[in-house]
Amino acid sequence: MTRPIRVLVAKPGLDGHDRGAKVVAAALRDAGMEVIYTGLHQTPEMIASAAIQEDVDVVGLSILSGAHMTLFPRVRDLLVEAGRDDILLTGGGIIPKEDMDALQQRGVARLFGPGTSTQDLVEYIRDWFASRQQQDA
Repeated sequence: MTRPIRVLVAKPGLDGHDRGAKVVAAALRDAGMEVIYTGLHQTPEMIASAAIQEDVDVVGLSILSGAHMTLFPRVRDLLVEAGRDDILLTGGGIIPKEDMDALQQRGVARLFGPGTSTQDLVEYIRDWFASRQQQDA
């Protein structure tokens, strides 16, 4: 039996719309993952610190504000600086395809747009976690 996957769901910046983040958090919990939801208006520093303190496997950012090209890289950089580049950084929101591609080039994992099935996200995280465990074995 493997341990539960630990996921931190965060809403960085000034975006006050958290319904989608709460839906994702509930879906991940329903799938058997341990979920920490940080709430609204988190700074990248707060998110990275919480991820490290909670020893999570995955950080999921929900960004609807248009600040994704700043917020995702900053969280990634802070995790790397703390020696936690093993944490999967994923997320979703209103992010154009070309920005998704640019963020992936900078170390951000797959990103999910509006209308994505929560099951797609659950499967993506489970597959990533299983492949990581195989590498560690």
